Amino acid sequence: MELHTIALLALSLLVFPGLLFTGALALFSEWFIRKVEARMQNRMGPSYVGPFGILQPLADLLKLVAVKEEVVQRYSVSWAPKAMAMVGIGAAVTSLLFLPISPVRVSAPYDFVVYLYVCCLWVPISIMVMGLSVPNPFTAAGISRFLSIYAVSEPAYFAAVLIPVALATYLGHCDPPFSVLCTAQVSWRLWGNPLGAAAMALGLVGVLVSLQAKEMAQPFNIPEAEQEIIAGFATEFSGPVLGLNNLLHDIDTAVSLIFVTYAYLGGPYPFPHLSLPGVAMLVVKYLALLTVMSIVASAFGRLRVEQGVEALLKYSALPALAGLVIANVVPLMG
Repeated sequence: MELHTIALLALSLLVFPGLLFTGALALFSEWFIRKVEARMQNRMGPSYVGPFGILQPLADLLKLVAVKEEVVQRYSVSWAPKAMAMVGIGAAVTSLLFLPISPVRVSAPYDFVVYLYVCCLWVPISIMVMGLSVPNPFTAAGISRFLSIYAVSEPAYFAAVLIPVALATYLGHCDPPFSVLCTAQVSWRLWGNPLGAAAMALGLVGVLVSLQAKEMAQPFNIPEAEQEIIAGFATEFSGPVLGLNNLLHDIDTAVSLIFVTYAYLGGPYPFPHLSLPGVAMLVVKYLALLTVMSIVASAFGRLRVEQGVEALLKYSALPALAGLVIANVVPLMG
């Protein structure tokens, strides 16, 4: 590998769209969600740190990481939560290499399998190990809730991710086949086919509901149970561990929404990718998805575990599976 290629890869992983950019986007997304939810609940939301309170998430992160004390319990594995948080953050950032936003782009036949492995497997594994590294029965109960929700939301998300990837291949828009990068570049064309549009619409519903659960946003935030005395899998998190946990959550949200923006909403379409109008369109679509998530979180109360699983089956898994079935009918119609 040549030196300039290594330098470009390092730039993509560390600066744009790597850790620096993704971290900034994640903190902005947290501020935006808190602002929208506050307005819907007749509150001000973040207002004091920075213009319109936009620096409040950064201030909260710095306070946890640099100021607050980390409480270490006896028999806990103190290094594991921080190490696994970094693994999860690294995996989420690396998944952006599969999208057009990255200067270094990964593309190969069936690379969607690698994408799912990187972006959708290591984040929940990191969260589970972080929680279980502290020997506390309340933390274990939070992990149990977490797994109950993820057992439905993750398969539904996988099916929803596969819909545009399969359609792009079956309709002849992509070579190599089943490539995330190629799908993100041509996804706007998938809505032009009647069957494709039906599959995409069902997949979009399924992926947004599953994301609401994956990100533990209301009404699927029972794994955190923030208003209870015992706050789920993060019960014993404090100081830097809590800060890294919050950052992992926000980065996972940002990366997931970037994927949906490209794979379902066409990214910068109808403008060229590197143009100023294209960047503006990409931002508008991303903020639209954030707004939808915020409105849903504000409009619904928290569901119990069994209610959350049932809702995910109805409004995420079934639409995603139906869309996947329709997507596989497309080559038969050709």
